[in-house]
Amino acid sequence: MAQATAKKQKKRKKSVLKRIRQTIRRTEVNRANRSRVRTAMKVLRSAIAAGDAPAAKKLLGETLSAIDRAIRIGALKENTANRYKSNLALAVNALQSPA
Repeated sequence: MAQATAKKQKKRKKSVLKRIRQTIRRTEVNRANRSRVRTAMKVLRSAIAAGDAPAAKKLLGETLSAIDRAIRIGALKENTANRYKSNLALAVNALQSPA
């Protein structure tokens, strides 16, 4: 018969346990910030798709602010965030002045 073996716990230093706790906390914060940015971008893109220029212009400022906050916190890398901002601004500007 197979015996139930208890899983052996690995000994860890206090500093390792603290780093694990910090990583879990930071991961939650970063996930929430990335989610906030993605939601703002989704709302802005839906306004652009609907062709609502005034709403898109208003949402652009809020979205860019959320993206900048995510950069400052460290949830997004700067180049990625700048690419998002550039593409969103181009889309809103194209909506305002159709050529």
